[in-house]
Amino acid sequence: MPIRRRPKAQGELAELVFMCKAASLGLVVAKPWGDNLPFDFLVGDAPPFYRVQVKSTSVRHCRGYHLSCFRPASRQTYTARQIDFIAAYVIPERVWYVLPVRALRHRKTIVLFPRRPPSRGRGRFEKYREAWRLLRNPRQRA
Repeated sequence: MPIRRRPKAQGELAELVFMCKAASLGLVVAKPWGDNLPFDFLVGDAPPFYRVQVKSTSVRHCRGYHLSCFRPASRQTYTARQIDFIAAYVIPERVWYVLPVRALRHRKTIVLFPRRPPSRGRGRFEKYREAWRLLRNPRQRA
């Protein structure tokens, strides 16, 4: 049976998992001091670095997982002026989604389907599953 954590503790744990995963892939991970910015990390393999907000979920919704994509304090969606990506961790599946904020189109919530077989049709955001390559500088990708 999974351990239930308070949302703040779950978020902090997801941030630790994110740092380890990104660093293991050779990405630079920088944590700004404090928590008053709309992003959690600056990430990349060369400047300019991307602003990444880490989110996590273990909340089932139908056959997927419900993910909140807004700032808890204001309940406002993230914008491209605030962040570049949301890194979403589906805890029970141990799967990451690297979602460009523009792909969310101001949605407050989305559903991720890491268990859905390809034959049943992929979810809208499945192309971003484990898409760590998006966090590499475009000049470095080639």
